[in-house]
Amino acid sequence: MDASFPEPSLYTIKAVAILDNDGERIIAKYFDDTFPTSKEQRAFEKNLFNKTHRANAEIIMLEGITCVYRSNVDLFFYVMGSSNENELILASVLNCLYDSVSQMLRKNVEKRALMDNLDGVFLAVDEIVDGGIILEADPNAVVQRVALRTEDVPLTEQTVAQVLQSAKEQIKWSLLK
Repeated sequence: MDASFPEPSLYTIKAVAILDNDGERIIAKYFDDTFPTSKEQRAFEKNLFNKTHRANAEIIMLEGITCVYRSNVDLFFYVMGSSNENELILASVLNCLYDSVSQMLRKNVEKRALMDNLDGVFLAVDEIVDGGIILEADPNAVVQRVALRTEDVPLTEQTVAQVLQSAKEQIKWSLLK
């Protein structure tokens, strides 16, 4: 193999981040030690936000890291890889993340809605990328895995149909015992 090409690896993602419209971190998950301390990570995120918040592009090379990004209302979604990473792979992870969050928030992709469903968004990030390895690129599969089961939803937040269905299931199982 030619020395100019790096060895193929499954570890394609360096980081995933969601920032607000002030450049403040909402979610950030780093998968390698390019930025080992939180201070270095925040400095990089601030620099990245300053370069991208007014730009009309989808990709940037910053400090030797390829970053693909997308903005919506008051949120900025970033997926980062090495300088020689395929941008299309990074973009597919970014699209999966954005579409998953969009489905989970019922197309209301704003900071307030995201903060209300932060636990689900963290789970979605974990389902898409683990340790820098891409696990899933289909947003529908991610949303299905992350979705709350109806028995986990408090009784006050369930619809009448859900409550009746739950009662039927409980009666059925009590009669079968």
